Amino acid sequence: MEIKIRPVGFVRSPFMGRGEAPHQGRLSMEESEIHIFPEYRDALEGIELFRYLFVLYWQHLAERDVLKVVPRGKKKKRGVFSTRAPARPNPIGLCLVELLESGDFLRVRGLDALDGSPVIDIKPYHEDIDSPGD
Repeated sequence: MEIKIRPVGFVRSPFMGRGEAPHQGRLSMEESEIHIFPEYRDALEGIELFRYLFVLYWQHLAERDVLKVVPRGKKKKRGVFSTRAPARPNPIGLCLVELLESGDFLRVRGLDALDGSPVIDIKPYHEDIDSPGD
């Protein structure tokens, strides 16, 4: 089965290379920009109604042949599906960001993507459905 994903935009970030981005975006106060390609800009209508967004992006510099890693702060290897490590068969990043400004581009806080990362999708965060509440 072949899956085709087309980027809808790209990230402008202060993080230029592997190892520069925070391990979790929420731990950073850095701001980034998400630039949406012109043919997808209509999809931004209404995004200003949300304070938080999920950004899915392609971790374009990540290794794709790694199946086990040592998680941060641990000593024993685990499967990548039990971690948030960028190295994985399909390096799709998921980050919850705070929307600071919308317009020709989105200015966000807390994105852990490297500069130039292709953006796959953006989805609004809804506390009532995205947080289990227990």
